[in-house]
Amino acid sequence: MARFFGQPDSVRVGQLFIDRRDLHNSSVHRPLQAGISGTRADGADSIVVSGGYVDDEDHGDYLIYTGHGGNDPNSRRQIADQSPDAPGNAGLITSMVQGLPVRVVRGPLRESPYAPTSGYQYAGLFAVTSHWMDIGRDGFLVVRFRLDRLPEQEPLHTRQQPDEDPAFATSTVTRRIRDTALSRELKAMYDQHCQVCDSAIPGYDGRTYSEGAHVRPLGRPHLGADKRDNLLCLCPNHHTQLDLGGMVILEDMSIADSRTLAPFADLTFRTDHNLAVGNAEYHRQLWTKRS
Repeated sequence: MARFFGQPDSVRVGQLFIDRRDLHNSSVHRPLQAGISGTRADGADSIVVSGGYVDDEDHGDYLIYTGHGGNDPNSRRQIADQSPDAPGNAGLITSMVQGLPVRVVRGPLRESPYAPTSGYQYAGLFAVTSHWMDIGRDGFLVVRFRLDRLPEQEPLHTRQQPDEDPAFATSTVTRRIRDTALSRELKAMYDQHCQVCDSAIPGYDGRTYSEGAHVRPLGRPHLGADKRDNLLCLCPNHHTQLDLGGMVILEDMSIADSRTLAPFADLTFRTDHNLAVGNAEYHRQLWTKRS
């Protein structure tokens, strides 16, 4: 059966399901055991949040979700490193890059105010907005994903109001482009020219386009600041490459391939602008934590 992205016509937000077989039969989450339904080629169409990983965080309207692999199902302890190339993890990354919606199901967790106390509940469609590698609570590498609930859906009534994250007040399908006053000021400083390739995207009537890129991501759990020393003026291509971890910034402010750390460009800076080394290091560690 072809993978289906979106909400099945017969399913409503908040609907309860008896067990994993019921989820399967309703086309909400097809796998009977795996928590992630997806592959690298197709993307991931659904996940189940059921407390199987100690590093999961459920904040209601957004999740910090742990990928699969290296977990002891009996103790829930991590006993080995995870890989972003594992099928489900790679599927969630594909969904992030391609802007594919993910159905989120919560399993029975009495300690969570957002989960049912029994059975499974469909929580709606979410977007994968970022992913990174991190050292988990048990000392092993885990793949972490942030998923944000898409707007304009039926509200999900839970025992507690969802947490708010002001940095993520508005959303796009895959990446958030925040054109703050500080970002506009920085782009004007560089006359809309990318600090990596020096290009400016031309538009009608001589207008040009660039994007303000936050190096240490805003919002939880990264808590980057909307400050000039955390911002770069980039073209859309290099902004996307930065966000998706295709490039990192080395200590000498050169730009390198994240897998090989081979430099391929140098950041250029105008007077009165610099990038904090700590912000570059934070971003670099998100993408270079590997076994």
